[in-house]
Amino acid sequence: MTRRGTLYGLGLGPGEPDLMTVRAHRLLASATHVAFFRKAGRPGQARRIVDGLLPAGAVEYAMEYPVTTEIALDDPAYNEALSAFYAESARQLRSLSDAGHDVVILCEGDPFFYGSFMHLYTRLVDTHPVQVVPAITGMSGAWTATGQPITWGDDVLTVLMGTLPEARLARHMADSDALVVMKIGRHIEKVRRALTAAGRLEEAWLVEFATMPGQKVVRLADAQGRIAPYFSIVLVHGQGRRP
Repeated sequence: MTRRGTLYGLGLGPGEPDLMTVRAHRLLASATHVAFFRKAGRPGQARRIVDGLLPAGAVEYAMEYPVTTEIALDDPAYNEALSAFYAESARQLRSLSDAGHDVVILCEGDPFFYGSFMHLYTRLVDTHPVQVVPAITGMSGAWTATGQPITWGDDVLTVLMGTLPEARLARHMADSDALVVMKIGRHIEKVRRALTAAGRLEEAWLVEFATMPGQKVVRLADAQGRIAPYFSIVLVHGQGRRP
C-alpha cells in the first residue's frame, strides 16, 4: 500500500526570502511538488518569494482564485465561489498525497494567521498527513520597517481587518493602545475616517510591501488620495509603560 505523502503548509514570512525559517528553506530545497495560490493571470506573491529557490524539476500547481474583489464580501455568491474553489483544491492535494507525493503549499506570512491555507487545512487535516511550518508574520515585517517598537509594557495590541464596518473599526481603534490594520487596499479611506473618529490618525503609519521590493513607509495623514496596494498595513504604535 502506497504511503500517503505529507502536505506542508509552508510559511514564507513577510516577503524577503532570507526572512523565512531554516526549516522552510530546507523543505523548499527538497520539494518535488509545490502548490501555491494566485490570482488568474498573475504569478502569485508566494511563488515570487521563492523564485530561484525551487529544485529543477519540481512540479508546480497553481491554485487560482475564482474571485478576489469582483464580488462584495457580503454577497452569498462570494462564499459559494470560494468554498467550491477550496474544496476542489483540497481534492487535488488529497489525490497527490494518496499517490505518495509530499506537497509543499506556499503560504505568505504565517499559515495560521489570516491566510488562505487555513481553508485547505480544515478540509485536509482529519484525513491526510498535514504539517504546518510557522513563520514571521507580515505585520511583524511592517512594524519593523517603521523602526519603532509596536508595543511597550502593558500595551494592548489589536489586529483589525480593513474590511470591517467603519463604526466597528473606530470603536476598536479608540479602545486599544497599539493597532495593526490589515487588508487595506480599497478600504483605505474607510480606515482613515475610522482613525480620525477615534482620534488616532496623526499616530498612524502606512506600510506598503513590507520587506519586499518597493517597500514604502509613510504617515497615513500624508498619504491623502493614495491607492494602497493589497500588501499594505496601517499601524499605530503603543506608547505604554517603560523603565
